[in-house]
Amino acid sequence: MSAAKIKAQKIIDENGVAVFSKSYCPYCRATMQLLNDLGAKYYTIELDEVDDGSDIQAALKEINGQTSVPNIYIKQQHIGGNSDLQARRSELPELLKDAGAV
Repeated sequence: MSAAKIKAQKIIDENGVAVFSKSYCPYCRATMQLLNDLGAKYYTIELDEVDDGSDIQAALKEINGQTSVPNIYIKQQHIGGNSDLQARRSELPELLKDAGAV
């Protein structure tokens, strides 16, 4: 297993909510704004600001098939991207509570 895949999996496994993001991405900002509005604690990594960001993004494609950001996990379950998160807005308080993020 690649170092990037191990790192990505570790982030997913160790955080109730994990957001793989890019600093310039408006969809990533919308995701984090929603999580902030709900008072959620989450881990985020800006893939454009770390040396192995492109490798981590490639590893995420292997793990869940998604190539875009944000790439969101709640309680180790792949949620998808911002539109997927927004579509689940009504159930997010319960999901975040289950994940220990609120």
